[in-house]
Amino acid sequence: MTVLYSWLIAPFADFDFMRRGLVGAVALALSGAPVGVFLMLRRMSLTGDAMAHAVLPGAAIGFMLYGLSLPAMTIGGLVAGCAVALLAGAVARATSLREDASLASFYLLSLALGVTIVSIRGSNIDLLHVLFGSVLALDDATLLLLGGVATVTLMTLSVLYRPLVMECVDPGFLRSVSRLGAPTHLAFLSLLVLNLVAGFHALGTLLAIGMMILPAATARFWIEDVTGMIVLSVVVALIAGWAGLVLSFHFGLPAGPSIILAAGALHVVSLVVGPAGGLLHGLLPRPHLEA
Repeated sequence: MTVLYSWLIAPFADFDFMRRGLVGAVALALSGAPVGVFLMLRRMSLTGDAMAHAVLPGAAIGFMLYGLSLPAMTIGGLVAGCAVALLAGAVARATSLREDASLASFYLLSLALGVTIVSIRGSNIDLLHVLFGSVLALDDATLLLLGGVATVTLMTLSVLYRPLVMECVDPGFLRSVSRLGAPTHLAFLSLLVLNLVAGFHALGTLLAIGMMILPAATARFWIEDVTGMIVLSVVVALIAGWAGLVLSFHFGLPAGPSIILAAGALHVVSLVVGPAGGLLHGLLPRPHLEA
């Protein structure tokens, strides 16, 4: 019992930076995992990954002008993310280029531009901070931002839950019975950008999308109901956040990548043994006449 306490609980009881990291991970789990479920159901996972890199130039410009300023980098990231989403959609509609290719082009340009700006203005440490975050160095302002984003996300999803589910299942039906399709899509993209900017401060631009997609994909192998999937994805994200921080503390690993690796490990286990489409489930013989 003492060994379990020293390994699993003592780091958070004894060290303030570990408690702050855990609070940040909890906030990201509560807000990012539900958004990730809808990203997955809407087949927008790669779009989310592209958008994660799209916030980098705006955050980099904020860094160039004001240093590691939370408001400047947050506002810059929000503006850049929204701008890239709108530009990619406009290019896809005005040209023969499909939206996924348009997003990929803007994402590559955004990543290169952001890294260049940070490299010119700051050091290699600043660049690592931007790319991989600093979940163990979250200050009060950043924790308040993460908590605020989680609150806004959960409240917005509670209001838009029905149209979001309908759009995932049958967008044509939603357009035929309601005019909520376009506003719902825009509101969801805004939530996505908001959560990516929040995740950027804790996990960096390269890993922020991980706390959305991996828990959602893990939950998909256990539950097919959307509501249950959202709840389980949050639980998976919470476990990954806690486990990643514990691994980071005891083995000297970088905290952000450790959290994503923990989420990845849970995903691999679910991929193999999950009852809702896992590999072993597919290999088992089905009862006679089962569809």
